[in-house]
Amino acid sequence: MRQIFQKMSLKNSLISHFFNFSNMSCNLTYNELHCVVVWQPPRPSISHLQAISDKQTLLVSWLVNHRGLVGDIYEIQIGRTENHTVIYNRNMSLFSVDSDNYTWTWTSDLPLECVDHSVRVRHFFNQCVPSPWSNWITNYGAQAKDKTKIFPYQRVLREGNSAMFCCVPPNGVNIASIAFNDNKYPLISIGDRVKAIAVDNLTIPARVIKALSLRCTDATGKTSYAWNYVSFPPQKPRNLSCVTSDMTAVTCTWDSGRKRYPHDRNKQTHTLYIENSDQAPINCEPLSCTFPAIPLLEEYSINVVVENQLGVETQSYSFNISDRVFPVVKWDRVIPRVTNTTVSWIIQGNWSQLNLLCQVTTDPGSTTELSCKGVSGLCKNKLEHLLPNTRYSSRVRCSVNGRLWGEWTQPISFTTYPLVTLDVWRRIKQLSATNCRQVTLLWTPLVPGSAATVNIQGYIVQWSHEGKNWTEWKDSGQTQTEVSIGPGQYDFTVQAVLPTGSTIPAHITVPQRDDGETLPLEKRLNSSTDAGFNLSWAQKDTATCGYTVEWCILGDVVMPCTLRWMKVPDGNNTLSLPAGHFKAGWRYTFNIYGCTEHGHRLLEIQTGYSQELTVQSPTLVEPVQSTSSSVTLEWRYIEDDPAHLAFITGYLVTVQEVGSDTLPGHNAANLFNVSVADPRRKSVTIEGLQQNQDYAFSVSALTKDGPGQPASITIRTRTDYSAHLARILTPILLLLCCTILLWSQRKTLKSGLKGIFAYPAGMNIKPPEFDSFLHEASERLQSQQMEECSSCDLEILNTRPVVNGTITPSDLEPLNTPPSPGSQPPRSIFSLSCVSLQEDYCPQSATALWDRTAPRQMVCVTNKTYFHTMEADLTAAQQAVFSEINESSESLQETCSIEYYGYISYDTF
Repeated sequence: MRQIFQKMSLKNSLISHFFNFSNMSCNLTYNELHCVVVWQPPRPSISHLQAISDKQTLLVSWLVNHRGLVGDIYEIQIGRTENHTVIYNRNMSLFSVDSDNYTWTWTSDLPLECVDHSVRVRHFFNQCVPSPWSNWITNYGAQAKDKTKIFPYQRVLREGNSAMFCCVPPNGVNIASIAFNDNKYPLISIGDRVKAIAVDNLTIPARVIKALSLRCTDATGKTSYAWNYVSFPPQKPRNLSCVTSDMTAVTCTWDSGRKRYPHDRNKQTHTLYIENSDQAPINCEPLSCTFPAIPLLEEYSINVVVENQLGVETQSYSFNISDRVFPVVKWDRVIPRVTNTTVSWIIQGNWSQLNLLCQVTTDPGSTTELSCKGVSGLCKNKLEHLLPNTRYSSRVRCSVNGRLWGEWTQPISFTTYPLVTLDVWRRIKQLSATNCRQVTLLWTPLVPGSAATVNIQGYIVQWSHEGKNWTEWKDSGQTQTEVSIGPGQYDFTVQAVLPTGSTIPAHITVPQRDDGETLPLEKRLNSSTDAGFNLSWAQKDTATCGYTVEWCILGDVVMPCTLRWMKVPDGNNTLSLPAGHFKAGWRYTFNIYGCTEHGHRLLEIQTGYSQELTVQSPTLVEPVQSTSSSVTLEWRYIEDDPAHLAFITGYLVTVQEVGSDTLPGHNAANLFNVSVADPRRKSVTIEGLQQNQDYAFSVSALTKDGPGQPASITIRTRTDYSAHLARILTPILLLLCCTILLWSQRKTLKSGLKGIFAYPAGMNIKPPEFDSFLHEASERLQSQQMEECSSCDLEILNTRPVVNGTITPSDLEPLNTPPSPGSQPPRSIFSLSCVSLQEDYCPQSATALWDRTAPRQMVCVTNKTYFHTMEADLTAAQQAVFSEINESSESLQETCSIEYYGYISYDTF
């Protein structure tokens, strides 16, 4: 091996000596070692250097040398500033190049305007012999003259990237600070004068203008500003799809992805390329693109390219145009009917070679699918099973073989024609003439559906009898007519006239008059809690076509009766009428008719209230008959008056005693109530009352819910004089009996009584005058009422003022009696001319002796039969005084006389 290397060294030296090669390259293969002597490759030449400032890239082009046995290797260096400070170095291999000129792209992290950027390149022959470096090719940076320049300036930066910003001052000026979005960053020196900052992770500002501010301040205090914008690169189109509506134009649509802001400075372009044709690129809208279809081309291969300042995105799509047919439909006309509507539409384009399928939907309703074979593109369909007088809306869309459906048309609205039917009823009134009847024919138009009011132009009324026909026209505002007919059967029909024609005639038969027909008895209905009516009746075999219930509001004089009716189908004998049709406190009468072949016949009459209310009070009849123990009340009330607010079931009479001690504002004691169950009975006698007593009576009408408003009166019972008469006659009869029994002993009694009733001495009383006095007193006593008393007395006293607390006998004498010659001198205490002591004596007379100054005479008439011995009731001192008084009275017998006259009232004198 050593010998081999010695030989090689010798060979190389010889070759080098004779051929003068500047370099030698040795290649040692796996099998043998051999040496190839080469010359130094020539210096590469950079043919072109281009700076793209907005992208911060340099495009370097040079000529490629293909003399090497293997792939070419090139070394590239990037130098910055005028000193060519190498900031980038790279070796790259070029194995195959289509042309002799090769272009290489380099992107700088610093804007190219900040400083000079230079490029040089050299070649390695057979990957081991380097060539000399090419000359430096420089892209010069910006030069500031009198104001600091900032880079990048108004450029769109990519969101999320890092960026460097530089400030280029004029010569001789240094940069003091750089602020990004008002935040100062540390400075990076780029050469002698240029300063820069690095900002990581750029974000889009939240403000409307998505801009970033940059502020440079130099050593002199001058400030420069610049704005840059942040955005994001284009998004790849999603959901790319192409359709055609008429086979002449193709429309492609897609989703743009992330939504861009309205003031985004990063403007995008959308371009569509048809790869399998020579058609020029097509400029598109942001979300769609339309281009003419290429004749005879079925398969399409397209690319949609989205480009902005931050990048490019492409999306490819292939389709067969026959499978992407998207028919466009336009309404032609709508022809509504009562229960169906014919709709027609036009499909734009030439569809003679294709099978079209269309869908028609109605709302409310369903969707109908049908095949459309119209050569001219006109299709029609009839929408069945629609409701009359109902508003609908319809839409349509079409497809080719059901693979791709077109867009729905805008809804078109229409209203089906009304199906007008008439509900006819009649009211029959017998006229004064024997063979004439008046028929009031009534009808109500029934329009099912939810649309607007039907335009009825009028009505045609026809009736016939035994081959004779009559016709009458009624305007649209009239819903009844009156016709005079005979006793026979008549047939009536009513038709409504619409703009689209006449409706189906409504028929009703008026039966022949039946003189032997009897009206059914009226039944009362019970008012329900829900303020409605639940009617029911017995089914009749003769009612072959159902029943009709009619009712009317009765009892209202101001508003006439409005007849209402309702049909009930055959087999049903109940009807529920809700409360909304009726008013509380109104009486309704329901006539139930059975429908037969020959007309309607009355079956039942039912009357009632939906809700009973409080009724008015009866009217009392005056004067009221009364006795000492009973009162008879009478009143007036029309119990069957339909104007009443409820059914009258009777009356309630309330009796209350009005006491003399009842305070104002307080009710008297309630004695008892009397109920009258028969509403037609309007009188009642109240017995067991007290005589000469006030009573309050009230009468109210009874309903199912209780009594109504009362009518009140106060009555005083009479006095029972029979009891007073018995009290008076009883002693008279006893006296008469005694007189009859003692008549035989009259002489004995006379002599005894004469001694008892002899006149006292000194009294001059004439018997005739005394008899006259007694007669007069008796007459006055009979005119007075009897009173309960334990004693009755009259006193006659002569009184004079007391001087020094003593009373003289002369002071006690009567004024008309002269002093007696035999009178005693006055005593130290006092003397009485006459003293009558009794059990119930009231001392007002004695009190008057001291209270009154004027002389007064008092007369005392005492019935001594009521007295008892008072002396036993007196104390020792009183007995002493009483004894003294007796002594003095005995001495004055000539001045006092006492007689028994019986009971004399004070009012007599």
